[in-house]
Amino acid sequence: MSVAVCADVGSTFTKVAVVDLAGGGLVGAASVPTTVGTDVLHGLDAAVAAAGVGGRDVPWFVCSSAGGGLRLAVVGYEPLVTAQAGRRVGLSAGADVVHVAAGRLGRVELAALRAARPDVVLLVGGTDGGDAETLSHNATRLARARWRVPVVLAGNVDVRGELAAVLAGAGVPVTVADNVLPRIGVLAPLSARAAIRQVFLRHVIGGKRLSRGSRFARLVRAATPDAVLTGVEVLADAAGGDLVVVDVGGATTDVYSVLTPDERADGPGREVAGALWRARTVEGDLGMRWSAPGVVRAAVEERLVGDGERDALAGAAAARAADPGFLPSDAAARASDGRLAALAATVAVRRHARGVGTGERAGRDLRDVRLLVGSGGVLRHARAGEVTPVWQAVLGDHAGGWAVPRAARAVVDSDYVLAAAGLLAAEHPGAARALLGPLVSA
Repeated sequence: MSVAVCADVGSTFTKVAVVDLAGGGLVGAASVPTTVGTDVLHGLDAAVAAAGVGGRDVPWFVCSSAGGGLRLAVVGYEPLVTAQAGRRVGLSAGADVVHVAAGRLGRVELAALRAARPDVVLLVGGTDGGDAETLSHNATRLARARWRVPVVLAGNVDVRGELAAVLAGAGVPVTVADNVLPRIGVLAPLSARAAIRQVFLRHVIGGKRLSRGSRFARLVRAATPDAVLTGVEVLADAAGGDLVVVDVGGATTDVYSVLTPDERADGPGREVAGALWRARTVEGDLGMRWSAPGVVRAAVEERLVGDGERDALAGAAAARAADPGFLPSDAAARASDGRLAALAATVAVRRHARGVGTGERAGRDLRDVRLLVGSGGVLRHARAGEVTPVWQAVLGDHAGGWAVPRAARAVVDSDYVLAAAGLLAAEHPGAARALLGPLVSA
């Protein structure tokens, strides 16, 4: 049997799936704590061994979000057009967009950019043949500031080559990509997304000092959210309809949606920053451990939690934030975890549907979603009946200001195969699709 190791080295746990490349079946799996404090390879090798693979003579496909994942800053021309387009592309590339700036970079703006501590800067601006002044100013400003954080240059094609030479000549690590907004209303994310992935692998993984030597950097092929989004895209193609994935993690809750392109988006009311039919949002204040207090605050603001529940839930959230390794050991603790998960998922999907984070004025229309997939440890390890209240909260959220799916089927990625499928998609598309088969037919 020809197999491959698919591994996600996360901030908390390293998860391994061993996949039969011929049939796409899952033949082994394991999860161990990520060894960030020493060398992440220690945990990765232990997880692979626990999954039943005794050696390195099989192909390894690895993604990682250890060390905080990929922090991206976007610098654009105008906040509602190129800067917003860049933000959407960054999210689709699996990045945590930590800063968005629009217009000319001055001393104050440059200081704010530095303070955001990005791993990569996506520098955009101007449609092809359009305004070039702002993009030229910002590239020159970064060059003169002795900027050393890698830059992906994905703006106006008329000046892109010239500005890449300016940046490179000043010692700025620069990667050139196609314009993310070649024309008003046309969003072209693929080239920039690929460039961000290359920079992540070349500069970020090696620069976080997660492992001694170069082996880990050679193994990692993608940021985890990027791999998951690719897996979501494969799943959407296999399912043949609109879908949403909600990943409730310890620090963030990520929402992915794949919608059928609507020809009406090219009409008079179209988005000037373009429509991204395959999108991702990251809610950094909604998580089961590090960000648990943010779940309670957001739920109160959204009027999902009343005074009678707030104090008890706030206490449970504070305890989890203080001990991110907390595991519920009794019914009460499990009930608190379930309630936090339901609130995190509900608020995250509300924001995603409203367009918060995607920047879409009209939001994202999820009414035709046919498949709702849950991920994250709290859902994967839930006991029978514990996930149902989470789905009921999301699909019954008629007070959230968005239209809920009219006929969605809810499942859980209990074997954690979305990331594995995303990692396999390019080289083994048949195995990737077959691996996701149980989610389609569940």
